[in-house]
Amino acid sequence: MKIEDFMLPCPIKKFFGIDCFGCGTQRAIVMVFKGRFDEAFHMFPAVYTLLLFFATVFLNFVDKKRNYGNLLVILAGLNAVIMVVSYFYKHHFSH
Repeated sequence: MKIEDFMLPCPIKKFFGIDCFGCGTQRAIVMVFKGRFDEAFHMFPAVYTLLLFFATVFLNFVDKKRNYGNLLVILAGLNAVIMVVSYFYKHHFSH
């Protein structure tokens, strides 16, 4: 069995037939862990900022002495911008 066998299908793509803003996230994260960094970026450009966001969330739970709230808001905003820009670029300008 491979990790790809356990990936969740995108409900928006499944029911409506279109990609959502997060389509490719799971595959891109797997590619990062397999060392396929360039392919992961092309699959989902926000993959690295998303991993940084998750690492910061983990730090927020582990390190109670520091407040990571502002950094989390900034990273969430940055991820949202990258996801929206890359979505529109991928679907409207790259064809």
